[in-house]
Amino acid sequence: MTPRPTPSGSDPKKSAAKAAKSVKKAAEKAAEKAVTKKTAAKKPDPVAEKAPAKKAVAKKAAEQNAVSKAVTKKTAAKTAKTANKGPAKTKKVATPVPASPPEVLAAIPASPEVPAADRDRLLSGTHHDPHGVLGAHPVPGGVAFRVFRPYARAVTVAAGDVRADLHDDGDGFFTGLLALREVPPYRLLVAYEETVQDTEDPYGFLPALGDLDLHLIGEGRHEQLWTALGAQPMTHQGATGTRFTVWAPNARGVRVAGTFNFWDGSAFAMRSLGSTGIWELFVPGVGEGELYKFEITRPDGSKTLRADPLARRTEVPPSTSSIIHASHHEWGDGEWLARRAEGSPAHEAPFSVYEIHLPSWRPGLTYRQLAEQLPAYVKDLGFTHVELMPVAEHPFGGSWGYQVTGFYAPTARLGTPDDFKYLVDALHQAGIGVLMDWVPAHFPRDDWALAEFDGRTLYEHEDPLRAAHPDWGTLEFDYGRREVRNFLVANAIYWCEEFHIDGLRVDAVASMLYLDYSREPGQWVPNVHGGRENLDAVDFLQEMNATVYRRVPGVVTIAEESTAWDGVTRATHHMGPGGFGGLGFGLKWNMGWMHDSLDYMAHEPVHRKYHHHEMTFSMVYAYSENYVLPISHDEVVHGKRSLVSKMPGDWWQQRANLRAYLAFMWAHPGKQLLFMGQEFAQGAEWSEAHGPDWWLLDPAYGAEADHRGVRDLVRDLNVVYRHTPALWQRDTDPSGFQWIVGDASEDNVFAFLRYDAEGSPLLAVSNLSPVVRPNYRLGAPDDVPAWLESLNTDLAKYGGGDVTNPDIVKPDPQAWHGRPASIQLTLPPLATVWLRPA
Repeated sequence: MTPRPTPSGSDPKKSAAKAAKSVKKAAEKAAEKAVTKKTAAKKPDPVAEKAPAKKAVAKKAAEQNAVSKAVTKKTAAKTAKTANKGPAKTKKVATPVPASPPEVLAAIPASPEVPAADRDRLLSGTHHDPHGVLGAHPVPGGVAFRVFRPYARAVTVAAGDVRADLHDDGDGFFTGLLALREVPPYRLLVAYEETVQDTEDPYGFLPALGDLDLHLIGEGRHEQLWTALGAQPMTHQGATGTRFTVWAPNARGVRVAGTFNFWDGSAFAMRSLGSTGIWELFVPGVGEGELYKFEITRPDGSKTLRADPLARRTEVPPSTSSIIHASHHEWGDGEWLARRAEGSPAHEAPFSVYEIHLPSWRPGLTYRQLAEQLPAYVKDLGFTHVELMPVAEHPFGGSWGYQVTGFYAPTARLGTPDDFKYLVDALHQAGIGVLMDWVPAHFPRDDWALAEFDGRTLYEHEDPLRAAHPDWGTLEFDYGRREVRNFLVANAIYWCEEFHIDGLRVDAVASMLYLDYSREPGQWVPNVHGGRENLDAVDFLQEMNATVYRRVPGVVTIAEESTAWDGVTRATHHMGPGGFGGLGFGLKWNMGWMHDSLDYMAHEPVHRKYHHHEMTFSMVYAYSENYVLPISHDEVVHGKRSLVSKMPGDWWQQRANLRAYLAFMWAHPGKQLLFMGQEFAQGAEWSEAHGPDWWLLDPAYGAEADHRGVRDLVRDLNVVYRHTPALWQRDTDPSGFQWIVGDASEDNVFAFLRYDAEGSPLLAVSNLSPVVRPNYRLGAPDDVPAWLESLNTDLAKYGGGDVTNPDIVKPDPQAWHGRPASIQLTLPPLATVWLRPA
């Protein structure tokens, strides 16, 4: 065993002699006590056996004395050697009772065993405090060592140079009592049939989770929850290993099982950390890459094996284990983050989004392979951002990621978490922001995930009417429970801070906000005010938005909210007419505009005059929220057809309609979002199985030019858009928009002005009829001396008829459309034209 350090300046020989004398004295005293106890236990006749007893004691004492001298001599020599080297940097340890031979201490067979009640609870996996029983504990007469290792053949305690074989008590329990004054640093040598495992004792460590963490978790305010819960590789009390922590307040017991213990968690029972419902265990020697799950004993005594709700990495589906992970990615996007933090908010900046389903954009590519292709493609098309359909781990690929089981883990289908960071980093370095779909509205019922996680409702609401999502067969979160709200708020922060995500598009917000969402009368219960609003969800969304915006400068949150809820993008502290503060989102999807405009475009031009209002009604409410105009994946699946296939007419007319519509969309107040494949007029619906039809852009394909023309238009739309502040700077300011003519239903013509902060205009004119309209007169501002085309969707290079206005257009003093001046344009068929001041 390691001797005590010699104080600086002391005499090494004296120190050695003193230590030897101390060891000898302690050994002799302990030996005499042990022999006396053993002799007394035999209850000899005090007269008849007096002499033999004395002889036995003397003989035993002599044997112990001989051993003691041998050990003393060795220890003294080691002490002197250490003293000559100076103070040793080791912990103080107690002196054991030596046994024969000197290197192996035989533990006293009569040492106290694990109490029967504790033994039963450890065997059944229902012990809340295994550390109070297992490990090393000072007891009267020394230190008791208790180890629970099923299937082990023997267990030896190793403390320095001393070894002590523990007694096999059966059922995997090994115990021993060593006559020590205090618990020494020790290791366990666990012998199995074919190997001996040399390890620290998991039950020799204090909790690896601090009081502040527990306090914040109890308050539901731990904003970096992922640093406190889950599997965290770390060094604790000088030992390297992994801290496992999980929230399971209803569990009778929790054990951790994994590849490191052959999926038998019997010997790895976790301890309960009080009323927080947190269970904790530090397992030394276990590190990155190991698979694990939590074995939870439910209140009814049954067991369930669960993936970690805060796992940072998972197996590739359909496998479901969690994986211990630590990030080693070195970020290179510092300039991007600095610009983001100092830049204008999203609603006052250029913001055009390319929506992507990563697994099918280029099927078969990993995160790192995508990083070699995706940034270059998106940068070439001029989009400012990509929006990734849900990246968090999900068991069923056909859900596209919208039924999440691993809220803290990027899907393993495409690589590791660091591989995903590499992709985000590459996009940032290409000047492209990264948005991510985030799904806090519901979760699936898989019996290895969150559903009734610890045997009772936990993440879901306890009321079955509130728990079951009526549309998707999933479960809704209990937003009123502070720990659940903390789990979700911290998750939003996690993606932004750990993965540098620039924004979260929150899915299915409407289903969260209304208690009667998709429910019939009698299937829902009003709130405390008798209303249909889910007050808990309102509080959660407000807290999430306020916290994310406070912690992560420059990010944006976007609501997919399909109703007229008041104040989705209003600040949380500003009260609305309904008595609610704003939800605090930065942007909201304009579902009304999307439905109305697509309905209009689907009509034959001859019928469009009867639906003219569907293209103008959006301006009635355009400034009630900060909007995104979404042509998303939802509009090109499940029989809805692709965007170009929604358009009427022959192939030429379909493409012309599509081009005109996209330019109308890019000029309309609000930000733009376009789903992959639609940028080159893919004719087929999207399928996650094969992704976009890239072969349409193969030069060997006969109609390649038609598809390339649409893609070229999208590129030019983005280029002109980014360089024209009138198209984005005052998206949320009514003074940034003026109708020229919004009621020309007979002509199928729409014309309006957009203004930037300096008052510089852009004129957008759409002719959504299939005829050329020469010399079409439009009212115009009298302070713009001349206009010039900046974009025309009918150009030949886009696949159009090349009907243009090549020359400068000057206004006439003739009043028109209520304006003092007017201009005459040639409007190409099924086309949109943009003009800027010359």
